Amino acid sequence: MDALIEWIYDTRLSWFITTYGWLWPINESLHFCGLTMLAGTVGLFDLRLLGFVKGIAPSTLHRTLRWGLAGFVVSVITGVQFIFGAPEQYFYNNAFKLKVVFLVLMGTNAALFYRREFAGVQILGPHDDAPRSAKLVAGASLLFLVGVMLSGRMLTFFRPPYFFSP
Repeated sequence: MDALIEWIYDTRLSWFITTYGWLWPINESLHFCGLTMLAGTVGLFDLRLLGFVKGIAPSTLHRTLRWGLAGFVVSVITGVQFIFGAPEQYFYNNAFKLKVVFLVLMGTNAALFYRREFAGVQILGPHDDAPRSAKLVAGASLLFLVGVMLSGRMLTFFRPPYFFSP
């Protein structure tokens, strides 16, 4: 792990992030904006499948998910920059490891949704009830999304001491 951290610190990206102090707060703002876009679109879609806001067809809400995907991309780009700015603060942090687990679960759940549930959900109209299997996937999606957000927030509380300095 130390070799990977040392390699990261030797990159130009790490140098750029650690040299320009204004970049970190800008990335934090963008990271949270991306997360908000993701949580807002995916969360509302999942809530619709669970039976809330039933006056809107799921296909209508599904069209907003491209904004959630854009938010996810922004969060990934800024998250990678955080790692390149202080890798030991992430690789030795149990909250970060938990966040990665929730991200993998989120991706796996999304793949399951599109493989098994999407076709049946797309044909639902306003006020139609989603199948129980789609509700289970939507509930898991919300659970994993909250897990990502909570473990991300806990990063600063479980920050390990610096193991070596750049």
